[in-house]
Order: sequence, then structure tokens, then C-alpha cells
Amino acid sequence: MRGRSERLLGLLGEAAIDVMLVTDLLNVRYLTGFTGSNGLALVGPRTRSFITDFRYVEQAAEEVHASFERRRAARELLAEVAEALPIGELKLGFEDGHLTVRQHAELRERLPERIELVAAGPLVEQLREVKEPEEVATMRIAASVADEAFEAVVGAGLIGRTEREVAVALEQEMVQLGASAPSFETIVAAGPHGALPHHRPRDEAIRRGDLVVIDWGALVDGYHSDCTRTVAAGDPDTDGRDIYELVLEAQLAAVEAVTPGASTQGVDSTARAVIEAAGQGDHFGHGLGHGVGLDIHEGPRLSQRGNGALEPGNVVTVEPGVYLPGRLGVRIEDLVAVTSEGCEILTSVSKDLIVAD
Repeated sequence: MRGRSERLLGLLGEAAIDVMLVTDLLNVRYLTGFTGSNGLALVGPRTRSFITDFRYVEQAAEEVHASFERRRAARELLAEVAEALPIGELKLGFEDGHLTVRQHAELRERLPERIELVAAGPLVEQLREVKEPEEVATMRIAASVADEAFEAVVGAGLIGRTEREVAVALEQEMVQLGASAPSFETIVAAGPHGALPHHRPRDEAIRRGDLVVIDWGALVDGYHSDCTRTVAAGDPDTDGRDIYELVLEAQLAAVEAVTPGASTQGVDSTARAVIEAAGQGDHFGHGLGHGVGLDIHEGPRLSQRGNGALEPGNVVTVEPGVYLPGRLGVRIEDLVAVTSEGCEILTSVSKDLIVAD
């Protein structure tokens, strides 16, 4: 935790900010270790303070890193910020992507004129993009839990079960295997529903011949996994197999392109070029992938709007898809950690087309 605060101080120096006010709870957790639902942190060269209310005083004593002074707010947390700040004129950075207009107005009203409020942008999120080895290890466990649950549920068969039954079974299995919760609402999309990338499972039975898109993940110690496999419920038709092989070719090419220094746009283009060459470019309408960590969607983003480069410690999804409206969808997704030499695939489920009865 101390090292994370030190790295944040480096970013503050570059931005000419004296103290950073951190209000997003995931960012608070990242810097302090606090997992409760009401807390904020102040980080600067002369101060490291954590503020919460009476409900979390004991929890903070157990969780918050010793480098932070722990303070109890008598009223609203923002009301205590001024008291925790060093003396003198200060530029106080705030997370403009998380602080509401009302909260900003309240904060400005409570702060003395000597303190200037400065929109700091996603500085902590920048730090979170590069995972420490311990974070990657936790995500590796989360992926393992999710993979084991998938093998158990799909191994029990799909035909005749409803999408919702499969989704619930998968979520329950992950929890039984040690996950604190699913990473997100599990997607099970059979047949034509597979053409809806964010389909919500319905009480409709999976039929023989359907391709079934299953997108799931496990939450372990605050860190997420994310994986998608498209499974055949019985033998699929020729079109289904052809689309599957196309998406698999694109996915394998993109994973190979995940290396330190590779542009995020370029990795996306690698998969997109394969799909476009087959005449299916209009049916791949989303970005190739996104970062995963304390949040299920974070930086870096693999997309045509990307403008950065991958570096060791990034953990991203690689998930091309082809979606044919009214017919079928195929998506194949791995969770991939960028290493100094290339990448490590954290997902272990086979990418050969799985046929389940």
C-alpha cells in the first residue's frame, strides 16, 4: 500500500497537485486496503489520511494500511477534509470522474480560500492498470475458480436446460468453489440470442443445434476474472462451425499480438483484420477487450479508439465476436496478463469447440 501511495505522489508532482482527494471506493481500497462502503483518502507529501464514519472505525483499524492516519468523521466525510489537510496554500486534486456536482459544491463551500480545487482526472486508475504480481496471482485464482465451475456446469449438459438455469448454476458453483460472488451477471445466450452481446438469460430452453454464448467470471478477494466460451448444444450446422473457426482464428491472432509495447489499437486491428477479410466486419461491432482488476471494466482498452501501448502488468480481455442477427453469435474470450516477454493466458478452458448434450 505504501508503494502505491508513493507512485501516486509521483503523478501528483507531474500534475502540480499538492494533495489528492480520493473518493471512489475502488480507488480508496487500492490505496488503503479498506473494503467498506463509506470512506475517502487524502494523499500528499505531508499527509496520508483515511476518513470514515463510526460504523467502520473497527474495520478500518484492521484493514487500512498503517501509513494512513485514520480519522472518524462526526458528520459527512467531506466535512472533515479541511481538518485533515496541511496548513498553507494548496492545490487539492479531486476525482472529477467520480465526485458529483453537488459534492463538489459542498466541498468548495467547506474549504478555506487557501485551497484550490483541481480536477485531477483518473490518476489512481492509471496506477491500477499495471498490476503487481500479487494482484495477478489473485486474478489467476479467480480465473481458475471460474474455469472449474464452467467445466462442472457444462459437463452436466445443456440441452433442455433454460438459459437462466445454466446461468444460476454457474454462479452458484463459483461461490461454492470459493468466489465471493460472480464478477457480473452471467450471460447465457442460446441460438439467435447469441447475436445479442449483452443478452440477459431467459427462461427459454436450449435446443439441440444451438450455439450457446456463455460469458462469466468469478470475484475473489476483490479481483475479477472474465471469460467467454461459445458451446455447441449438440452438433452445430456448417455455418455455425465456420463462424466459430473464424472467431477462433481472430482470437488466436490477437492473443499472439498481446506483447509489451504493442499499441492497444493495433491489437484490436489484428483481430478485426481477420474478421473483415472474411466479409464479417460489420458483425464485429465492439472493441476487442478491456482491462480487468478491482473493476470488471477498467483500462487499458483494446479498441480502435485506443491510443496507448501495453506494458507488463496489464491484464486485459481478448474477446472478438461475430453476431448474425436472428441467427447466432460467437464470442471467444480469454483473460490475458502482459509479461515482460509476451503474455500469460490466465484462462484454462479449451478453445476447441465444445459440444455438450
